[in-house]
Amino acid sequence: MIGTAATLAAATAATTLPTGIASAAPAQSTPADLARWKRQATRVTVTRDDWGIPHVVGKTDADAVFGMMYTQAEDDFNRIERNYLVSLGRLAESEGESALWQDLRQRLFIDPEDLKKQYAKCPSWLRALMRGWADGLNYYLATHPDVHPKVLTHFEPWMPLSFSEGSIGGDIESVALSQLEAFYDSREIPMTDEERGLKFREPSGSNGMSIAPGNTRDGNALLLINPHTSFFFRAEQHVTSEEGLDVYGAATWGQFFIYQGFNENTGWMHTSSGVDNIDEFAETVGRAPDGTYTYRYGKEHRPVTTHDITLNCRTEQGGKERHTFTTYATHHGPIVRETDGGKWIACALMNKPVEALKQSYLRTTTRDYAEYMKVAELKANSSNNTLFADSKGAIAFLMPQFMPVRDDRFDYMKPVDGSDPATDWHGLHTLDSMPQAVNPKSGWAFNSNNWPWTAAGADSPHASDYPRYFDKAGENPRGPHAIRVLTSRDDFTPQTLIEGAYDSYLTAFARLLPGLVKAADQLPAGSARKRKLAAPTDLLRDWDHRWSARSTATSLAVFWGEALWALVSKAAADAGLSVWDYMADRATDTQRVDALESAVDRLTQDFGGWQVPWSEINRYQRNDGAVTQTFDDAKPSYPVPFTSAQWGSLASFGAKRYPGTKRYYGTSGNSFVAVVEFGPKLRAWAITAGGASGHPDSPHFGDQVKRYASGDLRPVYFYPEELEGHVERRYRPGM
Repeated sequence: MIGTAATLAAATAATTLPTGIASAAPAQSTPADLARWKRQATRVTVTRDDWGIPHVVGKTDADAVFGMMYTQAEDDFNRIERNYLVSLGRLAESEGESALWQDLRQRLFIDPEDLKKQYAKCPSWLRALMRGWADGLNYYLATHPDVHPKVLTHFEPWMPLSFSEGSIGGDIESVALSQLEAFYDSREIPMTDEERGLKFREPSGSNGMSIAPGNTRDGNALLLINPHTSFFFRAEQHVTSEEGLDVYGAATWGQFFIYQGFNENTGWMHTSSGVDNIDEFAETVGRAPDGTYTYRYGKEHRPVTTHDITLNCRTEQGGKERHTFTTYATHHGPIVRETDGGKWIACALMNKPVEALKQSYLRTTTRDYAEYMKVAELKANSSNNTLFADSKGAIAFLMPQFMPVRDDRFDYMKPVDGSDPATDWHGLHTLDSMPQAVNPKSGWAFNSNNWPWTAAGADSPHASDYPRYFDKAGENPRGPHAIRVLTSRDDFTPQTLIEGAYDSYLTAFARLLPGLVKAADQLPAGSARKRKLAAPTDLLRDWDHRWSARSTATSLAVFWGEALWALVSKAAADAGLSVWDYMADRATDTQRVDALESAVDRLTQDFGGWQVPWSEINRYQRNDGAVTQTFDDAKPSYPVPFTSAQWGSLASFGAKRYPGTKRYYGTSGNSFVAVVEFGPKLRAWAITAGGASGHPDSPHFGDQVKRYASGDLRPVYFYPEELEGHVERRYRPGM
């Protein structure tokens, strides 16, 4: 196999550093820097409300960014640093060899030296914001000597270009680490069950809903913002300046733009999209007479590009060692794996950091749909659908604007032949050539990480009008549930939209359980198994398919669904079907009944009986500020009534057992939730999972848990007069 030549070139001798500060260097600030930061801090005012949410006011936009980043660091510097260690390909400097391949994957697409050059060419307004970003973080470190970064002791203005889009994970995570390692370490490594899509996992993504004035009681557009991410992934902030910036919402830790949120006139909710705009090209590679690699492209044999990437890695002893990789690329992109047949696979994805950062920030300043779409012409949003609403009454469902034009004869869901020029990307789609629903007659639009073909009911785009690469997600159980909610009335208010966002119906079980009940009813009369499963079957037969804290049927159904998922997931993947469709249409009666017996046995073993209220199982727990939590059944936790989105719950709580636990603990799902009404005066309500602070000693570490679990969103203090009377403290950064 040609790939065996793509080897790890060097691992130099370790350089020992003091334990706990491997790779850290002294902060690079000077007295002049500190004086400059202090002057900038006098132009920023931070007001913390009674939930600990920071309301930042700066004289200029750059001052506001300075304060925005300072307050983020106050609340959770640890997550800011980790996000940039990931985005810069430096996580192994903190976490050691386990992160080495993740770093290499990042550095295949991100070159710090190139980002520095791009920063130098950025427009002056963007450079000013990026300097404000770096200065705010550096000033925080300078004024908090008790905070000890793991690696990043100084932030440079070019660094935001490495992390310019706010979605969780991002496009790059489509590259399987096991196969990247296999290629560049010249050994066979099987793909993990998770990489193959066989492992039961919480869907990552979000819900968004836009409702037109005609479908609301008071004639004002409404927007639901409901990201489903890992908990504590974003900071809730309000950021304003005297230059006109005035935006509220959720900012991913370490970024200086509100990713999901609103200003007085426009609101935007991003949901992870199912479009196919990350493609793999199978390259036919050979050797040139001089021993270098070439790849076939049409009638040509082009040289394979090589590039050495050196990564630092923390050792177990607290020192560091350097690893140098010789990496390969074609014009399609970097090589990320090799097929069994010896083809090298190049990965093509969006890599437009400057345009992406511009688009991410500028959309927060837009005043209506026309301005929002003007910003969207940057075409640097690759992974997100958008649900939009504005104060003029416009609503819309939009798809990612970075969409390569491709020849639909080829199946881009699989690697295409890189030697055929016809498979190349042919520019980008125009915005009006993509599926969308703008001011639909239905009066609503939504997305739940499902296909776009039901986004606005009868006014949705039609799949037959578009190339097949516009969707690879298909439908999921949240789609029919959202339609059920949105078509239930035409007089929505903010409160009824909140109630809809927490509607308890579980569409997956409404579809799946009749097959189980029928299979259980057909067990031989008088058999021991029939007697054992009779009462559990009757409980599910009579259930209304709604979650609740006291529901024992919810517990039994979830355990049954997980057991059946494990039995059929591989067969579903082999058949090219979603697991939900396979469970409903192809699971055997034996599999259905076996899964029920497994659920009964698990509940009995773990909880002493199979009739267990859901609230005894499904819990929220946060014991410390660590990025990765350690859960403990003996420590306090709080019941959460809603379930995983896997079963059609719009309100999502992705929970499971952990080593040493019997209860399920949530780590993802509903994180930041908001409902916005664009009336003559904006009104909004929001909730953040747990609380605004990442510090266990803060009163805002867990002060929102009860409201979070019950869907009791708190009023947002958007206007100064709303904030007054709810001020916990007001201060200038560092003072």
